[in-house]
Amino acid sequence: MADMRPPIESGCPDGFQYMHPTMRRNFGLWKYHTDPKPGVLRHVAESGEEIFTVKVGTQRILDIFSLRELTSIGDEFADGYIRFTIRSNIEFYVTDESKVDPLIEAVEKLGYVVGGTKNSVTSLSHTQGWLHCDIPGTDASGVVKSMMDELIGEFKAWNMPNRVHITTSCCQINCGGQGDIAINVQHTKPPKIDHAQVSNVCERPSVVARCPVAAIRPAMVDGKPSLEVDEKKCICCGACFPPCPPMMINDAEHSKLAVWVGGNHSNARGKPTFQKLVASAIPNNPPRWPEAAGIVKLILKCYKEDARDWERVGEWVERIGWPRFFELTGLPFTKYHIDNWRGARASLNASTHIRF
Repeated sequence: MADMRPPIESGCPDGFQYMHPTMRRNFGLWKYHTDPKPGVLRHVAESGEEIFTVKVGTQRILDIFSLRELTSIGDEFADGYIRFTIRSNIEFYVTDESKVDPLIEAVEKLGYVVGGTKNSVTSLSHTQGWLHCDIPGTDASGVVKSMMDELIGEFKAWNMPNRVHITTSCCQINCGGQGDIAINVQHTKPPKIDHAQVSNVCERPSVVARCPVAAIRPAMVDGKPSLEVDEKKCICCGACFPPCPPMMINDAEHSKLAVWVGGNHSNARGKPTFQKLVASAIPNNPPRWPEAAGIVKLILKCYKEDARDWERVGEWVERIGWPRFFELTGLPFTKYHIDNWRGARASLNASTHIRF
């Protein structure tokens, strides 16, 4: 693996050029790994070489000064090799075990936290939010910051039955992804149209084509070309807003948050699973979002107390059943929790055997 692979014009860059030499030498030849302490992994190769990974939680949105602090620590203790995870944790690679504790001491002295390994709550992943997304119904980075302030103890310890991935999404149709627990925006009203601006700003055919339920059609309003929405069809997804900002769907009162659980991308022990709605119409209440944080902490408390060792959240719910989940958490069950979309008959509780 010493020779770099030839460059390609598409896809991800070659990651081997950024890997620590010890990792390159032993790629695919690891014998075992252990967890010496929260936030630290120890990998041992067939050759006898070993390397330590120290996972450090960051504030996700990194300024240049914080980045310089972290990379200087990487230069001092980790031979200059670092990696950012998908959740914006930074991982330092150390081959000298005597440098592990001094590295941890250095990052904690700067206010960072070490953890996120094994059966812990990892850093929350989030979408762009108001930073540079054209469709957010709320902020995502703020929700993550306030939520992690509440859960930082679970990041630094091994208290959970298994690893917990929490995600946030600032809209209902683009980023986010499946998570053990997910906090997503929930628009509850159709868009309000500023008809005076539509003809100046919007490409009406693009807007009509973008609607997933064909609820938008061209219209003439006050003698100007505009658009109209069939509110009976509209699912309040917000897809129309990016190509047409005059179709404003964000609303201080009616844009809410929703919590979903049980999503899983992997197929390690079972097939990938979709997350399911468990709480809706949660106030979108910045800057700390206490209502959403309270529901997430409640779910984690019940999961920690009732799940078996190494059960993920979705596996725990699948074992006890959704009725028991709502009993344990005390979350209200409403008609909105019953899936009635076209494909639900094949996979969800939409039959004569419905259990709720």
